[in-house]
Parts: sequence; C-alpha cells; structure tokens
Amino acid sequence: MRLIAAYLIGLVFGVGISISGMANPAKVLNFFDVAGTWDPSLIFVMGGAVVVAFIGYRIVLGRNAPILEKRFALPTSTTIDLKLVGGSAVFGIGWGIAGFCPGGALPALGTGRSEVFIFTAALIAGIFIAKFLQGLGADRKTARA
Repeated sequence: MRLIAAYLIGLVFGVGISISGMANPAKVLNFFDVAGTWDPSLIFVMGGAVVVAFIGYRIVLGRNAPILEKRFALPTSTTIDLKLVGGSAVFGIGWGIAGFCPGGALPALGTGRSEVFIFTAALIAGIFIAKFLQGLGADRKTARA
C-alpha cells in the first residue's frame, strides 16, 4: 500500500511540475534573468505550492499519526549551521546554472533530453559525494573522542 501511495503522490507531483512548466529549464532560468527575459510565473507556482503545503500540513499534523506509518518523522534540529547554509547555496547555484531542481528534473526525464540525464547523473553523484564527506566527518569526530 505504501508503494502505491508513493507512486500516486509522485505521479501527481510530476504532472503538476510538467503542467506548470517547471520541467522546462528555460522557464526557470528566465525567472532568474530579471534584467532580460524575466518570467515571473515561478513565483505563482511557488506561491501556490506554499499555500497547498501550509493547508496540507495543518490537516495532516492535526492527526495523531500518519495513515501509513506509526508516527511522524519530522526534523528536530533548528540549528542553522555551515552544512545547512552551504547545502542551500550549492542547491541554489546548481538550480540557477542548470535550470533544474531535483523536483523538476525527475519528471523531465520522460522528455528524453540529454541535459536532463546529465543533470540527474550529477545530482546522484553529488548525493554520493555528500554521503562520503559526511562519513569522513563522522570518522574524524570518532577519532577525536
């Protein structure tokens, strides 16, 4: 049941990304080109997403537990550290250069365009590099203790 729910949620998300045009890197890059061919539609897509997420979180978190899990798995840290700021910066720079964020790239894989596959490969490589670097940091902490 969880796999079916994940599939359906991903399908709805992918269709929404595609319909909104956010799977098109040119549309995203035009949002960042405020001095040229600026396209403000990304603001409306993000605004709509924030409204839907705000309402959805209020409804879901009003329950004692999720439907398909025993308990909620929510982040507990409120620390703004170098890892958070650095990761956010890398994400934003990559988004601005490529015109893709992971949410928009995955549905765009269906277009068969090579740049989407290159971006996704770089995304996966970045995940593995980040995990490797986290492991190095954990090893250093263990060695100090």
